[in-house]
Amino acid sequence: MKITQDERAPTATVELMIERPLEEYDLVEIEAAVPRDVDPMLASQGFKDLLDEARAILGAELEGRGLEVVQLTGAICRSGDAYRPGIWLVVKEAGAQGNAAMTAGAAGGVKQAAGALEKKLGLC
Repeated sequence: MKITQDERAPTATVELMIERPLEEYDLVEIEAAVPRDVDPMLASQGFKDLLDEARAILGAELEGRGLEVVQLTGAICRSGDAYRPGIWLVVKEAGAQGNAAMTAGAAGGVKQAAGALEKKLGLC
């Protein structure tokens, strides 16, 4: 899991790489030698179903925390000499100033929600 906070905006990006096959989403082959070979994995119905499940989990995890998902999509993640599919999301702290970093409490909420998402989807 990789979380990066924007120093000039109340947002954080989260990258979650799929580290093991997810048979329930028909994501069995999850490693490719070149990035373009990950594209068919990201375009598959199984991956779309995974994103739908992620959206539902995040909705429950972020409810009442003053955080909202502003983008949720697939990602091509590097793993050593190989590439894997992953989930990439942007989370915004609601009501925060547009030029200020996310508060420590909000950043903690992002980390907790991302950890819960990773665990519930069985990404690693």
